Amino acid sequence: MHIGFLNPQGNFDPGDSYLTEHPDFGGQLVYVKQVAVAMASRGHKVDIITRQIIDPQWPEFAGSIDHYPGVRNLRIVRLSAGPPEFLRKELLWQHIVQDWVGNILQFYRDSGSFPDAMTAHYGDGGLAAVLINLQTGIPFTFTGHSLGAQKIDKLEVTPENLTEIDEQYRFRYRILAERLSMNYSALNITSTKQERFEQYSHRVYRGAVDVNNDDRFAVIPPGSNLGIFSASAYSDNELATYAHVEDCLKRDLQKRATLPAIIAASRLDPKKNHIGLLQAFAHSQELQDRANLVIIAGGLADPLKDDSGAGTTEKEVLTAIRETVEEHNLWGKVSAFSVGPQPALAATYRYLAARGSVFALTALYEPFGLAPLEAAAAGLPVVVTQNGGPSESLREGDEDYGVLVDPEDPADIARGLELVLCDRTVWHKFALRGQERVQKRYTWARAAEGYLTQLDKILASPPPEPRADLLPIPPYFQHPGDENDISIEELSHLYWSKDS
Repeated sequence: MHIGFLNPQGNFDPGDSYLTEHPDFGGQLVYVKQVAVAMASRGHKVDIITRQIIDPQWPEFAGSIDHYPGVRNLRIVRLSAGPPEFLRKELLWQHIVQDWVGNILQFYRDSGSFPDAMTAHYGDGGLAAVLINLQTGIPFTFTGHSLGAQKIDKLEVTPENLTEIDEQYRFRYRILAERLSMNYSALNITSTKQERFEQYSHRVYRGAVDVNNDDRFAVIPPGSNLGIFSASAYSDNELATYAHVEDCLKRDLQKRATLPAIIAASRLDPKKNHIGLLQAFAHSQELQDRANLVIIAGGLADPLKDDSGAGTTEKEVLTAIRETVEEHNLWGKVSAFSVGPQPALAATYRYLAARGSVFALTALYEPFGLAPLEAAAAGLPVVVTQNGGPSESLREGDEDYGVLVDPEDPADIARGLELVLCDRTVWHKFALRGQERVQKRYTWARAAEGYLTQLDKILASPPPEPRADLLPIPPYFQHPGDENDISIEELSHLYWSKDS
């Protein structure tokens, strides 16, 4: 089978460069790479189709064709879309329609054959898949990862501030692209049942998909790379990472540097709720006596003192963190630093697990929650938000594989952390259970098998009859231009109308 992965955001290269250094990068790109690698290892021909970036700040993304070392059957195919320099994902919409889709079609015409199927990621990849499907008939699956409606909700959008917020996030394009993607797809892939019934049922997607009666849904959980995130793995820079972590801890914590750590390793984003974790730590003398709070900050060497390399949102979060640390006199008990790419992060987990540390993710909502599974695979017990995917991945029936907490209740966060940190027997129980859970249920090989099984079914089925429920393609997504632009009123109607 020949499979194309559509992900225009552009950060794919043999060295996984900058993987955590921009909001557009990170988890969903790891997801695409690992599923693609696992498919290719089974003998399938796989292309990761992304945007070519010719920019001195991002030199790794300039070549047209690239490969991952030691991985056969897999290409990174970079095709231009708009100006050559890096653009954040919110600015790509017109270039996907005007350039990228046409360049993809031409690339495969020149190659002499097209993929048998596509799998599209995020609304921008989904929009490209819709337009390619209309011209070629190639079926595609849609994996939303996170949907725009939930982000609108979290930003507390009102009719008064919608236009201003849309200038930053371009929701009027994203929501319509997501509606088209889930409507035209052969299958919508979610990471959890909860994602299907809570995210896709949002009123802005009404009429595009029916979460209760539509059979075009499948749950395929992501995986953890057990070659990297394992309690027994050993990276090329294992000892160097240990030394780096030790130096950072001594810099920030001095005599307390040998205590266990409460580890927060997620984007500096308000929805990740670092402040809730800090407040839990601040209000528990037991936690302060037994552990330090350690924030792993991508690309920022000493962010509690110097945030000059941070983006706007990251600076806002760091300002709130510093204010909370100051308010509760937590200096010398909180450390923040960067450790580098995934092998270094996994080594950091192993190093801190050896002293009885715990991983914490107190996000207000986490669609799936791959980070805690990676931490668990590396030997750390996890204390994680109950809102979202972790309630499925870390609990089954009466069995708990981590400690779930209410992220909006600092006292409950503290309770969960104290439960694990203050009882070595409980620590060992959740460390072992978490590892076993990931090894059995959450691997990339298993995720790839889920995709391949569904793609086999799609390709083995007779060509579908023309569907009566297909949405019209907005003029802007056919011929972008001012005269065809999607209006803010269309988004407003979808978001606030009871009949949307």
